[in-house]
Amino acid sequence: MLEALREICATLPESHEEAAWVGTRWRVRRRTFVHVYTVRPGQDTVFGRASELDEPAVVMTFRAQPEEFEALVNGGEPFFRAAWGHDVVGMMVEPDVDWAEVKELLTESYRKFAPAKLARLLL
Repeated sequence: MLEALREICATLPESHEEAAWVGTRWRVRRRTFVHVYTVRPGQDTVFGRASELDEPAVVMTFRAQPEEFEALVNGGEPFFRAAWGHDVVGMMVEPDVDWAEVKELLTESYRKFAPAKLARLLL
């Protein structure tokens, strides 16, 4: 899964990967546009306490425009409203995830934080 995210993020100008306090995140300049981590059953995290997991789950968070945010979080699984930020969407990353959709979501998240000159480089 990390390899697929690396491939997507490598297409975004000046994005870079780094270890986060938990998991891995990708940033443009100093702003995080995607964060991915594994939550385990009973783990003492906001998501871990709010869910009833039977097995480890991969969670990805990213930013969305207001209209897209509402559509995603109101549509239910695999999306949910993250516990922080007014525009942060959480997504349970299942083995059969649609990577084309993930690429679109992460590209839009990147656009929110990228300087205009970098955002214009995207097709």
